[in-house]
Amino acid sequence: MKLCSSTLSIVLVLLELFMIDVVSLTKLPITAAALNVKKPLAKAVRAEDLLSFNHYVKTCPQAEGIIQQKVGDWIQKDFTLAASIIRLHFHDCVVRGCDASILLNHQASERRAFASRTLRGFEVIDDIKAELERQCPKTVSCADILTAATRDATIIAGGPFWEVPFGRKDGKISILKEADMVPQGQENITQLINFFQARGLNMLDLVTLSGAHTMGRSSCHAFKHRLSNFNGTRKPDPSLNSMYLNNFLKKKCKNDLDLVYLDAITPKTFDPMYYSNLNKKLGLLSTDQLLKSDKRTGPFVTALVSQPSLFESQFSVSMVKLGNVQVLTRPNEGEIRVNCNFVNAKK
Repeated sequence: MKLCSSTLSIVLVLLELFMIDVVSLTKLPITAAALNVKKPLAKAVRAEDLLSFNHYVKTCPQAEGIIQQKVGDWIQKDFTLAASIIRLHFHDCVVRGCDASILLNHQASERRAFASRTLRGFEVIDDIKAELERQCPKTVSCADILTAATRDATIIAGGPFWEVPFGRKDGKISILKEADMVPQGQENITQLINFFQARGLNMLDLVTLSGAHTMGRSSCHAFKHRLSNFNGTRKPDPSLNSMYLNNFLKKKCKNDLDLVYLDAITPKTFDPMYYSNLNKKLGLLSTDQLLKSDKRTGPFVTALVSQPSLFESQFSVSMVKLGNVQVLTRPNEGEIRVNCNFVNAKK
């Protein structure tokens, strides 16, 4: 049997890859069995693959409309709730995944943790849930409500739209100590990278999701270590703009729980100004400013400053990834809570 040069090359590559004896190859047809090639295993279905854009089409088609209307009504009364809802979603998803465990309200729940003390927006979710229970009882999960409400809050604040797949179940476990693992604004970049990677999020997601600080406020406790103390034994952080420090922050922070806008320039607008602020040493939290100075994350900041349109498109992508973290979607997982504050009563 004669082989053309191209066929011979393929055979030789196969020989090298699978180390098949030449003599045996001449006696057998070249088949998957002869080459000892195992058929690829069926790809395992991931939990997030079970989410669906039409999950409520038949059971509660009005769900997204109700969520959007309610979120709009609340933010119209208090625009700061937009950032609060986004933050609430983040705190939920990075602890036990997006299962609404942050909403459970008992003595030892995530909600009672030190890291959760300034979280807001619970009443918004409760209001939405109450209306959905009237319209579609025992159908729409609190986890799905919080995820969709975050998207709608972002849009109302001037941010991008993204499709939210549904089908998350609500978790039944919420542990106070686990919530204190959420970054508090004083970590180094390696700690942040490791925290995000453990949840399936990469460095680009870290830098992009940090851009949510284009809105919202921080308590002075989160950055007071960057300020000089009253007796002068601690010098201010040199990576903090001195005029910003002396003319504003020192006057604003009288107590640990006093609040300061995270974006010093355009605090009420969802825009990429957050990244430009880092170039001017106006990052409020040390974790913000370190994104610029660290050689691993700095290039992402530079790209988002030079090409502002990238922020909105990537924010949508990263928020979808965040909303899919460790979701509960299988029949034997979680439940659909009737009240987002409590697990359902046992029957």
